[in-house]
Amino acid sequence: MTRRIKLPLADLLALLLSLTAVFASYLIADRIYQRLPHIEDEMAYVWQAEVAAHGQLTIPSPPEPGRFMVPFVVDYHSQRFGKYPPGWPALLAFGVLLGARVWVNPLLAGLAVWLTYRLGQKLLGEAAGLLAALLTLISPFFLVNSGSLLSHPWALVLGLAFTLAWLDTFDLSPSGSTDQAATVLKWLTVPVAGFSLGVLALTRPLTAVGLALPFGLHGLFLLWRGDGAVRRRVLTVGALALGVAALLFAWQYAVTGDPLRNPYTLWWKYDKIGFGPGHGNMPGGHNLHYAWINLKSSLRSGWRDLFGWGNLSWLFLPAGLWAIRKNRGMYLVASIPLALVLVYLTYWIGSSLFGPRYYFEGLPGLTLTTAAGIMWLLDWPRRYENNWRLMRSFVTLMLSLSLAGYNLVGFLPQRLESMYGLYGVLRARMQPFLTQQAQELTPAVVIVHIESKWTDYGTLLDLENPWLTSPFIFALGGDKKTTAVLAADFPERTIINYYTKQPEKFFLYQR
Repeated sequence: MTRRIKLPLADLLALLLSLTAVFASYLIADRIYQRLPHIEDEMAYVWQAEVAAHGQLTIPSPPEPGRFMVPFVVDYHSQRFGKYPPGWPALLAFGVLLGARVWVNPLLAGLAVWLTYRLGQKLLGEAAGLLAALLTLISPFFLVNSGSLLSHPWALVLGLAFTLAWLDTFDLSPSGSTDQAATVLKWLTVPVAGFSLGVLALTRPLTAVGLALPFGLHGLFLLWRGDGAVRRRVLTVGALALGVAALLFAWQYAVTGDPLRNPYTLWWKYDKIGFGPGHGNMPGGHNLHYAWINLKSSLRSGWRDLFGWGNLSWLFLPAGLWAIRKNRGMYLVASIPLALVLVYLTYWIGSSLFGPRYYFEGLPGLTLTTAAGIMWLLDWPRRYENNWRLMRSFVTLMLSLSLAGYNLVGFLPQRLESMYGLYGVLRARMQPFLTQQAQELTPAVVIVHIESKWTDYGTLLDLENPWLTSPFIFALGGDKKTTAVLAADFPERTIINYYTKQPEKFFLYQR
């Protein structure tokens, strides 16, 4: 009863890094993002999560739906629903139910750091696993996304869970372990791999395709060269993943009435994957030229944000690729970023605001390869054999510490500051509606007259619920006729005209 469970030192350090990731991400969510959605994607995710928290996929469209616009939430056949797949909103809904929405992604960030360590420990050893976890923790790319309300931290955890389970299922650690315990655990790793990949498809479908690409090629090789047991495991993982992923078509049927209708196209008809006319809003549609432009823009922000080393984030990757040249498991992990780049070439728009976030789930491949390169250059096991190795180790250590220091002191604070008040979204903009005088006017319809940017209106949406039964609901401003129509639609509510350049003044509409 008095025995204490003792964890290895490396595990304790990894746990400390994971907890640090949780609280660092929470501080960013609280201090930088002020616990608010800032971009259209986040606003749609929050709306969907609130609806999912009530066990619903759609709700009836409101009167004058164009006036009660929520970004990326569509009205179709008199029903309102978000365009995004259900995987992330379903998880975020638990945070909504518990009143802890802000904690969901920080907790996932901590789990991602731990799983990165476990993956590195399995493939490269404890020291490299710890270094990869540390590189993940201090990555501006990782932190900027982990404090947000976007789906990427959840997708990262799913991708790591799938990768670890796949490696365990097919004994791809460098030692090629095939002990009895590992064999017994196959009954667990097979469903974990299948379900993780399937849920990833329900969260970010194109990301799931990219992540699955190298493992799918490996699976084909195993079907060709493996024995009966190996083939059954490959087919079981694939069947489970496809079975769960097929729920995406069930969801599309539930919200649109057509299992093949992508809700993305209900917001923008051209929001499709592929090339040619009708794909993207460029003249003639998406093509390889535009794909190359998107890729260059994404990589430009990616090298800057990856480790905060300016354009030197790739510095240790060549050494890392040399170090893993005989490591079959690392081949798969290191190829994930390349696979994601490849599949996202087919999408008409790039990403750079939060870093190249379409490639976020490939982060472990970069951190682990970088860690492998640093460890190879340090060459710890034989560092005192001759002066060359000692000098190489010293230079590598000093350079690594200098780059990390530059990121933590110079780049990272500036990068986080650049995200504060993004698009003018600030909690202070809600303050006029939280005063006693404002509460006395409820229930009210607030007609927001946009005077600067659309977020003059979008910022306030966090004060209303999807069913428009909250004390304040917000409508896009229009002419006097629009005001009269809204007054007729909501006879029990006060009608307020609100101008964001006069935030302390409410102009009451007289019926």
